[in-house]
Amino acid sequence: MGFQITLVGRRMPDSKPFSRPYETKRFRLPFHIGSLFYAALNVRLFFYLLFKRTDIIVANDLDTLLPAFLIARMKGKALVYDSHEYFTEAEGLTNRPFPKRVWLTIEGFIFPKLKHVITVNETIAGIYRALYHVPVHVVRNVPLLRNEVVHASREVLGLPADKRIILLQGAYIDPDRGGMELALSMEFLPSALLLIIGSGRDLHNIKRIVEERSLQDRVRFIAKLPFQELQQYTSIADVGVSLDKPLHLNYAYSLPNKLFDYIHAGLPVLVSDLPELRRVVETYNIGIVVSKVEPRDIAISLQQMFDRGELGEWRKNALQASKELNWQREQEVVRSVYSAFL
Repeated sequence: MGFQITLVGRRMPDSKPFSRPYETKRFRLPFHIGSLFYAALNVRLFFYLLFKRTDIIVANDLDTLLPAFLIARMKGKALVYDSHEYFTEAEGLTNRPFPKRVWLTIEGFIFPKLKHVITVNETIAGIYRALYHVPVHVVRNVPLLRNEVVHASREVLGLPADKRIILLQGAYIDPDRGGMELALSMEFLPSALLLIIGSGRDLHNIKRIVEERSLQDRVRFIAKLPFQELQQYTSIADVGVSLDKPLHLNYAYSLPNKLFDYIHAGLPVLVSDLPELRRVVETYNIGIVVSKVEPRDIAISLQQMFDRGELGEWRKNALQASKELNWQREQEVVRSVYSAFL
C-alpha cells in the first residue's frame, strides 16, 4: 500500500538472524520473562518511539499498547491496536490476580479511546465490542492460497507407508493444549504414528511420558521447522489435530493458526469442542469435534475418522475451504483499516 515499515521486537538468546524487505529493530533486554521483562520492554519502547519518526504506530497485543498509546497521544499520531489473543485471560495470568489486574487496568483505560482495532476472531471481537463499545475488525491468521500444495513422499521424509499419520504442529505446544492427552491416546492406536512437530513448554513432559509408556514406536518428535519444510510433513499426514482445552478464556475462544495450515494442506482435522474451532469444522465439513480432551476419547474419535471412509471427502472439503479461508481474501480487511491513513 506504499507504507514505509519498521518492525520492532526483542532479541532472545536463541533468536536467529532473519531478513525482511523493510527495516527491523530488535531490542536486547536485561530480562526475558516476568514483570521485569514487561517493565523493561515498555520503557524501552516508550523512549524508542519518542525519538522515532512515525505517522502510525501499530501495537501488537496488550504488552505493547501503553507506550504506543502514550506516544501517539503526545505526538498526535495514529494508533492501531492489533490484538492477537484475549490477553487478559491468557494462561500466564490464570490464578495471578495482581498482574491480571494491572493488565486489565491498562486495557480498561486505553481501549475505549481507540479508533482502529483488529483481533483474530469473531468471538474475541464480540467481547471487546461489548466491553468497550468500539468497532473491532476481525483478521484471521490464514495462509496465502498457493496454486500448488507442497508434497513430499513419506519415503523421502523417513516415514512409514503402512501407518496412519496423525499430526500435531505448533510453536507453542504448552500445558493445557492437548499434547499430553494426544500422546497418551496412542496407547490405543497401534497402527498409527503421531508426529509432534514444533516447540513448547510441555514438550519435555510429553517426551518423558512417551518413554515411560514405551510409545517411542508410535510417537515421533521433530523440532520446529521453517514453514516450507513443515508444509511437506503437513501434506502427507492423514489427520491434523488441535486440542486446546477451555481451562481459561484465551484458549476457550482461540482459533489456532495450525487449523488453517491443515486446511490448506487438504488435511481432515480432529479438534476440541471450542466455539471457533467447531464453527470452522462444521461450516466446511472437514472433520470431527471431540467432546472431551482425554486419551481414550481422542483415540476413539481418531479411529472413527479412519473407519468411516470420509477422509477423502474431508480432504476435498478442506481444499475447497482454503479458497475462502486465505490471505488473498483476508488482507482486504487490513487494507480497509490502513486505507484511512493514505
